[in-house]
Amino acid sequence: MREAFSNALVRLALADPKVLLLTGDHGYALFDEFRKRCPDQYINAGIAEQNMVGMAAGLARVGFRPFVYGLAAFVPIRTVEQIKLDVAHDSLPVVLLGDGAGFVYSHLGTSHQSTEDIACTRAIPGLEVLSPADRFEMTASMDRAYAANGPVYLRMGKSDRGDVHAGPVDAISPGRLLQIRAGRADLPGLIATGSMTRTALDLAQERDLSVWSAPSLKPLSVQDVCAAARNSSGLVTLEEHSVLGGLGAAVTEITSEHQPTRVLRIGVPDRFSEHCGTHAYLLREHGLDIDSVRARLHAFCQDTAPTAAATLTA
Repeated sequence: MREAFSNALVRLALADPKVLLLTGDHGYALFDEFRKRCPDQYINAGIAEQNMVGMAAGLARVGFRPFVYGLAAFVPIRTVEQIKLDVAHDSLPVVLLGDGAGFVYSHLGTSHQSTEDIACTRAIPGLEVLSPADRFEMTASMDRAYAANGPVYLRMGKSDRGDVHAGPVDAISPGRLLQIRAGRADLPGLIATGSMTRTALDLAQERDLSVWSAPSLKPLSVQDVCAAARNSSGLVTLEEHSVLGGLGAAVTEITSEHQPTRVLRIGVPDRFSEHCGTHAYLLREHGLDIDSVRARLHAFCQDTAPTAAATLTA
């Protein structure tokens, strides 16, 4: 996913000299190709993320297309005020790139883990929110972010979970769900975003469930969510983000008003991590590992489709 991100960024910058990359003192190999091919379009703003977002807003006002890169714990979390007032208030074309979302920076503790970024950005008026699940969605999300010509937050989670698409995604339309697997209508359907989409697909193949990927979280298509609800016995949302304010919240907001159905929200509980550890450890601690999700999914199948669940048990 990071390679797809880097390739897309270089391609956009070569095609448009007004594309700029601003980073908060990230000098690792991810941007080697960009610095090599577009040295005049690279700005190291230092460890001053709030100032960096303000700088990007000023550059956007004079015609540039800034892409602002940082860890998701800092962009957008540390910079919410600047994103709200400097960028979104005036609909400036600034793309905010939050890397390491969720528990990716696991060993660094709560300060570097970001499980509230979707909730924060969804509440900012006019800010589009993207959350790609694999390299193909990443490429399409970068193209969408550039084409939006307005404020966008692009969330980057764990990059080594595997592809969910067999090939390139043509385009990402704002809010639209991408169906990546068709399953039985008498069983729950899964709507997942980011790193949890691979988990959803693996479990769906075990149980013949439908799966939709949600690379565009804001806006979120009322039509697509309602269609998924109508064609399933219930919905399960999966995200490496708090259960409050993220994908699960967005789906329940829509279904409660337009297509009432049972919704199981699988995400990070409303608490901090008890311990530091590997990414895999933190997924287990918060019930997001595949075995924990499998158990909750099976119980939900029993609740929403008793006859079908009995068949699965047998």
